[in-house]
Amino acid sequence: MLDPFYLIVDHPRWLERLLPVGVRLVQLRMKDLPQAELRALVRQGRDLAQAHGAQLIVNDYWRLALEEGCDFVHLGQEDLAEADLAAIRAAGLKLGISTHDDAELDRALATEPDYVALGPIFPTILKQMRWAPQGLERIGAWKRRIGQVPLVAIGGLTPERGTAALAAGADSVAVVTDVLLNADPEARCREWLDVTRQPA
Repeated sequence: MLDPFYLIVDHPRWLERLLPVGVRLVQLRMKDLPQAELRALVRQGRDLAQAHGAQLIVNDYWRLALEEGCDFVHLGQEDLAEADLAAIRAAGLKLGISTHDDAELDRALATEPDYVALGPIFPTILKQMRWAPQGLERIGAWKRRIGQVPLVAIGGLTPERGTAALAAGADSVAVVTDVLLNADPEARCREWLDVTRQPA
């Protein structure tokens, strides 16, 4: 099972700050960097995660994740089309996939993923999205459809909205800007951990 709090960061320096708070599931999402620098940062993230007993998810760069012995790779739909899924599976690398509509969900489920992400649940400032916010009702509908596959909700989440997403059927809630743009990211992480790890 996934930890119910899923943090997404853009550099291992965040891991140095936030893993000691108790984060146990974190995605390293880095864009437009030279390959050598990417590899060094993935290694740094892997080592930090292992030292804190956390799972590291590498966004997009499945070859690096495979070569560097990471836990997970997360692929968007475009990356999914180009990835060597057989090699990913043969290496024991777990796979998460972004989805935004029914066709993308069908494509994702055909790969037998280790989790599916659905978003944006609420309006998000992270990036321009061509999909309208999905809303909490969609979480329940998709969870019924995918059954035992863990469902990650992402997009515009706050601790209050994250709690609602978990109640609606999400297994984990992914958070970026609510933590990284907060004046006190460590305190915000603690708040997230408190609300997501409450007994049901």
